[in-house]
Amino acid sequence: MIHILLTTDPISEGYVILITGLLIVFSALITLALFFNFGLPILLYVYKIITKGKDKKVSEIKVKSDSGFTGEISAVIGAAVHMYTSEQHDFESAILTIKQVKKPYSPWSSKIYGTQNRL
Repeated sequence: MIHILLTTDPISEGYVILITGLLIVFSALITLALFFNFGLPILLYVYKIITKGKDKKVSEIKVKSDSGFTGEISAVIGAAVHMYTSEQHDFESAILTIKQVKKPYSPWSSKIYGTQNRL
């Protein structure tokens, strides 16, 4: 009966983990780079084909506008946004008071007793 003793060197295991991790990271980076260079433009082209309708070019598509949206409405919206962002709810003074609190010494909270190894 032959007994095969399987022993592994910790250094060789470290190399296997290192190479595996590097392969995973760099393959993910290459995959993302390929997707952003080739896949994303293809998806955008397909989206334009789907949304433009049949027998129309992309340049022929016109933006639909609402005739009821006038300058007065946009001025009111702008004024409301300005009032909302510039509104202050609390008027506080800029005085900062720092008071030092004296705590009495307590051996229960002292860390010096926990640092010694008493055997």
